[in-house]
Formats: sequence, structure tokens, C-alpha cells
Amino acid sequence: MIIKVIALNTFKEAVRDRILYLLLFFAAVSILFSRVLALLTVGDRTKIVKDVGLASISLFGALMAILIGTGLVYKEIEKRTIFTLISKPIRRHEFLLGKFFGLALTLFVMLLSMSVIFLALVFFQTWTIEWRMLAAIFFIFVELILLTAVAILFSCFSTPILSSLFALSFYLIGHFSWSLETLIKKARPGATRTFLQALYTILPDLENFSLKTEVVHGLPIPVSHMLYSTAYGIVYSAFILALAILIFRKRDFI
Repeated sequence: MIIKVIALNTFKEAVRDRILYLLLFFAAVSILFSRVLALLTVGDRTKIVKDVGLASISLFGALMAILIGTGLVYKEIEKRTIFTLISKPIRRHEFLLGKFFGLALTLFVMLLSMSVIFLALVFFQTWTIEWRMLAAIFFIFVELILLTAVAILFSCFSTPILSSLFALSFYLIGHFSWSLETLIKKARPGATRTFLQALYTILPDLENFSLKTEVVHGLPIPVSHMLYSTAYGIVYSAFILALAILIFRKRDFI
């Protein structure tokens, strides 16, 4: 019950943030611009609209999760409202989980808004309902949930600016972690290769949540891959949240 109350309050605060609507505006412009880009480009116009549209949803959704999430806990500390909250019968993990679910709800609404614009554009391009797009959008949401957990983790011990940089680095590294696999294959056996293998194991592989290629080009999507990616996102998010709760419990606000 307490988590639900905190989540709803977080949602109400988040939807009043101007930066959220600024990002939503640019996301809509970017999605609609894909139509113009398709007209100016030689090739399959439908594929260009889908490719740019999904990339826009993913990018601006990530920016929303990072920029809003990294300030959730810090704002409570800066306004000193955290002292009032922790003095009440509210456990710290309930406070943090409430913040997490509140932001997750906010991102769901924003993602829904971007998806409606995107799917409408695809419909007017093909005059068919592209149900496969929903699979790609679902996994974008799973990725955003993971980024939300990461943003909250960094907000527990750092300022919004540094937290945003850390979370953005996490996002970029997660999408380019596949390059480590190439380095591992080229590295000679020894300390360097062991270090790279450990780094590759620890770092997230956010490409697990990218179905853009399969959806845009009409390739089959294995059910096993979808199940694995969903489980991967849930487990990794739970791990990050558990780490955030541990750090938040240890923090002294006096």
C-alpha cells in the first residue's frame, strides 16, 4: 500500500516535469521526420520509417528514464523532504520501490504516446496494422525499466549531473558491449583476456532488447530469444534495484 502511494505521487510529480514534454515533443518530431526522410532517400521507404521511428522511441525513451530517474532521490534529499519521510513508518526499500514503479508508470505512458504516433505513421504508410511493431516496442519498454533501475541506483549516491553521465555511459556501453566479444577473440590468453571476459560478463548487453532489425526486415523472431531477453531484463533490473536498496539503507542523511 505504501509503495503504491509513493508510486502514484512520483507519477504525479514526474508528469509535471517540463523536460518530459520537451523530450516527448522532440520524439514526435523525430518520428514524423522519418516520413520526410523516407521521401528523400532512395530505397524501401517503409523500412526507413520503421527504422527511424523505433530508433527515436528507444533514444528519447532512454533520455526520459535517465534525466527524470537520476533526480528522483536527489530532489528529496535537496528539498530535505527525505527527513520527513524516513521519520515516518516507511521503510527505505518501500520508498525506493515506490519511486521506481512511479517512474516506470510514467515511462509507460510516454512510451504509449510515442507508440501511437509511430504506429499511426506506419499505418498511413502501409495501410496495414503492423502487429510485429508491438514486439519491438515491448522490448524497448523492458530496456527502459532496466535504465530506470540504473538511474535510481546512481541517484542514491550522486548528483543528478554525475548520475546522468553514469547512466548515459551505462546505456552506451550496453549497446556496444558486443565489441568486447571481438576484442576477447583477438586478445592473447592471459590477464588481459581474463579481464575482458570478466568485464563482458558484468556489463549489460542491451542489444538483447533490440528487435529493430528483425521487425524492420521481416525476419523471424525466435520465441526462445524473446523469453531469454525478457528474463534477462527482469533479473538484471532486480539485481540493480537490490544494489540500490542496499546503498540507500547504508546512507546516513543526518
